[in-house]
Amino acid sequence: MPSTTTSTLTCRLCGSSSLSSVVDLGATPPCELFLTAGQLDEPETTYPLHLRVCTECWLAQIPPLISPEETFTEYAYFSSYSTSWVEHAKGFVEDVVDRLRPGFVVEVASNDGYLLRHVVDREVRCLGIEPSANVGAAARERGVPTLTEFLSPELGRRVRAEHGPADVVVANNVYAHIPDVVGFTQGLRALVADDGWVSIEVQHLLTLMELNQYDTIYHEHFQYYSVASARRALASGGLALVDVELLPTHGGSIRLWARPVEVGAPESVAVGEVIAREEAAGLLDISGYGEFAARVAKVRRDLLGFLVQAAAEGRSVVGYGAPGKGNTLLNHCGIRPDLLSYTVDRNPYKHGRFTPGVRIPILPPERIAEDRPDFVLVLPWNLKGELVEQLSYVRDWGGRLVFPIPSLEIM
Repeated sequence: MPSTTTSTLTCRLCGSSSLSSVVDLGATPPCELFLTAGQLDEPETTYPLHLRVCTECWLAQIPPLISPEETFTEYAYFSSYSTSWVEHAKGFVEDVVDRLRPGFVVEVASNDGYLLRHVVDREVRCLGIEPSANVGAAARERGVPTLTEFLSPELGRRVRAEHGPADVVVANNVYAHIPDVVGFTQGLRALVADDGWVSIEVQHLLTLMELNQYDTIYHEHFQYYSVASARRALASGGLALVDVELLPTHGGSIRLWARPVEVGAPESVAVGEVIAREEAAGLLDISGYGEFAARVAKVRRDLLGFLVQAAAEGRSVVGYGAPGKGNTLLNHCGIRPDLLSYTVDRNPYKHGRFTPGVRIPILPPERIAEDRPDFVLVLPWNLKGELVEQLSYVRDWGGRLVFPIPSLEIM
């Protein structure tokens, strides 16, 4: 069973010191700090990766041991390299523009313009707020107006004063990335019109727990939300949760629709239904967290057993993808080039670099067809539907795909 820690850590949302251990993944380097060849003989800093849950507000969290500035000033992740994610964003934009008829859309953590480019195509005024200079520059090259800033209440007020209030504020896959939950939420409130909408997409703690998605625990994800804890986080900044959608993205996400508390909009039936599911799963008391660490250990044992056996039989195994989640998995399992000779990625920024910690080489995707390996370990398992099709050519030489999560699957 989880045990309450004796450290001085406090919950970043409610301030309680009642934090209970969920799983301790040891110490790993930050997952997006890919190494150049020149850095291979230099030391790497590692940080504890220990997930806890607050037994007062039920926000799952890790300590803020690295700052957002360390991770996001220059960032290795470009959203547009995921075809399915771009299509997901396009569908969202089409729905929002047709249904809400916004005159001004702001996206926080807008990355390389993967979403706002569709807003531009619909001739709706928009603005991206993206802290990473390199990916923000890529957005501007696509014609997406983008500020290189971190969101704060002060920035929210400044953007509102200069550009006007936003009818819709979008914050996809960023609400977990900020240690100052309250300040960030206040920034969202400052951006949005008094009768506007805020849409947030974030991984759902329920699916993380149920499907053993522990590799999504890494240092740039400071917290992990249930709908119940997200509702409380939104309220801390002056926003009221009014609706929720369950999404398949990232292995299982929630889309939270919020409005300024002054609007007084009632919660939808869906909000109550999802919170009831979370309560039934034990996420609003300690009972739902007790077996997670044991399931994580089994994922590790099964994957290592497969790789060791493949090596003993002289079979070749390479990886596909170099996502942040993959680096949690590789480091927790201690998988090095003797078991996984290299991985490939569509993002040219990562080519010639090495994964942090275990230092797996990252090559262009074409290398798989050249080498014809026996097995391809798919690290972005959340894109399974997309990647099974993309990697169908592996079957031409009898190769097989391996998915490590939620449990070992060899296709």
